[in-house]
This record gives sequence, structure tokens and C-alpha cells, in this order.
Amino acid sequence: MVQADTGIDPTEAIRRQEIAEINGNAAERDELERRHGQVWSTAEVTAAFEIEGFAAPYVVVRRRSDGAKGSLQFQHSPRYYFNFEPYRP
Repeated sequence: MVQADTGIDPTEAIRRQEIAEINGNAAERDELERRHGQVWSTAEVTAAFEIEGFAAPYVVVRRRSDGAKGSLQFQHSPRYYFNFEPYRP
């Protein structure tokens, strides 16, 4: 969340580090599935989820099957989405 008074995103440094780690260890689908379970391509993620926002390496999503809101992580190339975490009320 951006702080209104400073305009600084307090998560930026952490997210930049995670982006470097994820993309520095980018993998093909079969390896990502071994690491994280279910993996989605861009076409698959848009069919399964409504994407509500991006804050790399995360996307905020709503699962189409049941309306559950949560987040996914993604790697840049090859572009795959993984590690769905539903939000807890």
C-alpha cells in the first residue's frame, strides 16, 4: 500500500528482491509445478481468475469458480503464474 504522505511503497524493496530471486531462478512449467503445485500460463490464468491488480511479482486475483480473492506470484520469462494464496477474512 502506498503511504499517502510520502508516496513511498513500503513493500517495494522486498518485492524487488523477490523479483530478482524468482526471475533469477526462472524455470519451465514442469519444474515450477514441482516447486509450487498448480501453475497457469497467461491464457489459463485469465480463464481461471479475474486479475484485479499487479504489484510484481504478485497479482491480485479473484477465482472465477468460487469468487475467492487472493494472490498469485509470477515469473517474467517464461511467463507463468503460481502459488495461489487465498486471502483470509
